[in-house]
Amino acid sequence: MPYPNYDIASLIKSQAASLGFDACGFAAVEPVDDEAVARYDRWLEQGRNGCMQWAAGHRDLRRDPAMLLEGARTVISLALNYYPARFQPPGTLRVAYYAYGRDYHEVLREKLTELSHFIEQITHCATRPCVDSAPIRERYWAQRAGLGFVGRNNCLMLPGKGSFFFLGEIVTTAQLTPDEPCFGTCGDCGKCVTACPAGALSEQGAVDASRCLSCLLIENHADELPAWVGEVIGDRVVGCDECQLCCPHNAHAVATTVEDFAPTEAVMTLTRERIEAMTAGEFKRTFAHSAISRLRYKTLRRNAALIADED
Repeated sequence: MPYPNYDIASLIKSQAASLGFDACGFAAVEPVDDEAVARYDRWLEQGRNGCMQWAAGHRDLRRDPAMLLEGARTVISLALNYYPARFQPPGTLRVAYYAYGRDYHEVLREKLTELSHFIEQITHCATRPCVDSAPIRERYWAQRAGLGFVGRNNCLMLPGKGSFFFLGEIVTTAQLTPDEPCFGTCGDCGKCVTACPAGALSEQGAVDASRCLSCLLIENHADELPAWVGEVIGDRVVGCDECQLCCPHNAHAVATTVEDFAPTEAVMTLTRERIEAMTAGEFKRTFAHSAISRLRYKTLRRNAALIADED
């Protein structure tokens, strides 16, 4: 069905902005390029996905978003700022900024669903919203859609805005004019490589998840972690932001306007003593709508115990 005689792309981007998204771009649906596929395959073959076994699954879907929606023509990539306006006070155990507020999966899914409905209404085309639980290569498509480039720390860098952004996608059968890809680079800056407390980053831009504190403290649910983790964990109990905090692209990061991402009282008062006294039921109630729930009760206590040992 032909579109009405107005600028569909501008309408979609305007609606995305009204929903709070900070960037929106379009890329034509096509298989991921061979170089990117080969790089990902090497990363898996070298075991750099660590405990994230799910990263090796759905390889066909990761390579071709057309398999996510019959007749797909466009990947719409969106970014949502989560940089906090308030930070945890001294004496609390550090939580990565992404987990300060309400679970971003819930927030993004709601906003993407609302935007999807809008697109369906004005184009009469099908859509499929995707958060990071869907097998789609978010940073690849964000770069193709012109939102930013993948930095040496493997985060997407939005020029002039930084990397504290959640990414989401809408795959649609609507054929929209693609935006120009972003071809920025980190140049010769290697601050994140030096700052990483566990040496998980390389000058070539690869991340070794088996050494990444974010991965180890969140994704790895083993009863015990390697002894060296206790030597570098510092006061981190949920994730790690070091490779972003040191990044020059984040020097002028601005606070999010999304109220759902404001830090909860539980995060602002999270101490080792509080975790040690917390029951499984209290953990479930406290973090029911928080990304911290992904850690599980035993994992949070394990992480806090490592910090206690360091003291």
